[in-house]
Amino acid sequence: MKLSFRLFPLALMVAAPALAHHSFAAEFDGNKPVRLVGRITKVEWTNPHSYFYLDVTGANGRVTNWACEGGGPGALSRRGWKKGDIKIGDTLIVDGYLAKDGSHTVDARRVKLPDGRFVYGGTPGDGGPGDGDPRNR
Repeated sequence: MKLSFRLFPLALMVAAPALAHHSFAAEFDGNKPVRLVGRITKVEWTNPHSYFYLDVTGANGRVTNWACEGGGPGALSRRGWKKGDIKIGDTLIVDGYLAKDGSHTVDARRVKLPDGRFVYGGTPGDGGPGDGDPRNR
């Protein structure tokens, strides 16, 4: 009995990261594309998804902070995007898809970096737009 008790917390630790990963369709709407232009307020270069946050000024003049989800650091690095390529205050252009829950969250599929390069920001294997294109691996 003690053996199974000791394994239970380990099983939870192993399963927890997998719960954070999701398919594109679980959270985002492929029929709701959006383009955001804004200044970076925060960067989270983490697994299984990286996030950066943008202050975007709407047509009404109101500033809204958006969470932009991208692939993990390894996937982004393989595409030529390094953490140091963006910093607080930089302006990015993000083409992505809105979250199904109506939050200010977007799946960042295509990102124009401050140096003018465009990088695919999606998570490999998530089934979202552009996922099957070998150039996005």
